[in-house]
Amino acid sequence: MIRTIDESLSKKDYHGINLNYQLFAAGGGDKTEKATPKKKNDARKKGQIFQSREMSASIILIIMIVSIKALGSNLYGQLTVYMKNTFTEYVKVKDAFDINLVLKLYIDAILVLAKTVLPLLLIAALAAVIVGYAQVGVLFTFETLKIKGNRINPLSGFKRIFSMRSLVELLKSIIKIVIVAWVAYSYLKSKTNEVLALMDADLPSILSFIGDATFNVAIKISFALVILGFADYMYQRFDYEKNLRMTKQEVKDEYKQTEGNPEIKGKIKQKQRQMSMRRMMQDVPKADVVITNPTHFAVAIKYDLQKASAPYIVAKGQDYIALRIKQIAAENKVQVVENKPLARTLFSTVDIGEAIPPELYQAVAEILAFVYKIKNGG
Repeated sequence: MIRTIDESLSKKDYHGINLNYQLFAAGGGDKTEKATPKKKNDARKKGQIFQSREMSASIILIIMIVSIKALGSNLYGQLTVYMKNTFTEYVKVKDAFDINLVLKLYIDAILVLAKTVLPLLLIAALAAVIVGYAQVGVLFTFETLKIKGNRINPLSGFKRIFSMRSLVELLKSIIKIVIVAWVAYSYLKSKTNEVLALMDADLPSILSFIGDATFNVAIKISFALVILGFADYMYQRFDYEKNLRMTKQEVKDEYKQTEGNPEIKGKIKQKQRQMSMRRMMQDVPKADVVITNPTHFAVAIKYDLQKASAPYIVAKGQDYIALRIKQIAAENKVQVVENKPLARTLFSTVDIGEAIPPELYQAVAEILAFVYKIKNGG
């Protein structure tokens, strides 16, 4: 019966139904698993990262608007002085094409531009670096500069034009236009009476109103764009993680590859040792006494009846680690007692967390009694 079923299933056509067993096997090929840290790290090395340009641009815009507002009066003053001096000097000279005058005006213009524009450029550059670092961190890669066939393939380019990402970018552009138009319209509508009053106002009043209106509209637009930028950041993150998803088989293959890699194994073991060492050093201040060699070995002992029926080892080390244990003990006022044979025996026979063996009870008890006597002022 079993043989008959196997023979029937092995046929390509079963009761008129064409069976494609490759489709069954491919059923587990869906990318349903989140990307592993290794996959993300490899993607980062290739320049595949996620960031929101909308978020960066909106934050930088706010910083620049606030900077211009803060430095505006100073910048305006310098430009005003420059214009007055320029026209004054020009009027005094009879020869309009005096080379000395032209050279002086040219140098003054460069200095004024340096004083007014350069601070804003530096602020913009610094803001761009900080915002970029906050999103991406430090990343140097030349992978994105390499020429790839799919980038110059017309068919691939056509697909990118009508891709989901292109539609999202189009939607963002439309939303930005709507935001700018709506904020500007709402502000001017709320200032209708003031706008009408400008028809009878003098030039300084008109310029003052235009300056305030520009600042208020710009800052409101910027904050609205920050909200859009946050939404874009969340989308970019979702799209990035979606594109990096893995199949179950890819996760298994990567696990086998990394587990079989001696270098990665070594790094894992090294990290485990470092974590174990940190935990051990954190337990030294809790010890009742540290028994030393005195230079080569150090063993920290704790006696707590609620945790164990006998004293147990909370930390031990040799050479540099022994020195570090003694330093921590001294910093936390843990008594250090020198006993060469006992320290050597405890170090070589008892592991961290284990109770001392019965044959060492007497020796350890005498040291603990001595320590308790000192603590009690005896």
